[in-house]
Amino acid sequence: MDRPMPPASLLELSELSDFGIRLAPSPEVWEWLSAEILADTGSIHNEDHAHLIDADIRVMWASAAFSKKGRTVVGQAEQVAFRAGGWQKARMEQQMMDWFGDVPAYIITLAADYCAQCSDADFCALVEHELYHIAQAKDQYGVPKFTQEGLPKLEMRGHDVEEFVGVVRRYGASPDVQALVDAANSPAEVGKLNISRACGTCLLRSA
Repeated sequence: MDRPMPPASLLELSELSDFGIRLAPSPEVWEWLSAEILADTGSIHNEDHAHLIDADIRVMWASAAFSKKGRTVVGQAEQVAFRAGGWQKARMEQQMMDWFGDVPAYIITLAADYCAQCSDADFCALVEHELYHIAQAKDQYGVPKFTQEGLPKLEMRGHDVEEFVGVVRRYGASPDVQALVDAANSPAEVGKLNISRACGTCLLRSA
């Protein structure tokens, strides 16, 4: 299954500064993720995301990337929360209903201008990066949590490793950083042939 591409109409809007950044729902991306990454029959299946198979997640295209703290953000995962009341909350809920037909628990947004020109590998790594942000919650003993309905209880998670290269160079790798080093030194689980059929390398400056 070919990877989904952003609609041409949205890309055209990204080139017109008068319109600003425009957003559009992308159910085809979630269908592709479900078929190629979440499902155990997918060409680049990753069991790390098994807790997301029945998750209440929607995907959106944004016409363009944006800058935050000097970095270009091309993807973002977020838990839907309305920090407002009255008409403000009603307006936000109505927008969700218009886009998705309901109010989802999580939204992943991807920059259409980036995704339209990046490689298959870069696209796959980007979407998996955002999927990793939506983790299964664990209790104080590290045991996975479930809802009353028996579904995985989800929460937002930060990156596994956040450290400066200079610190590692001067003082060595912490256990978390060493795990990343070990993974980097091992053969890639997803070969280029598989990626080319369905897929991304993580843009280091993505959200």
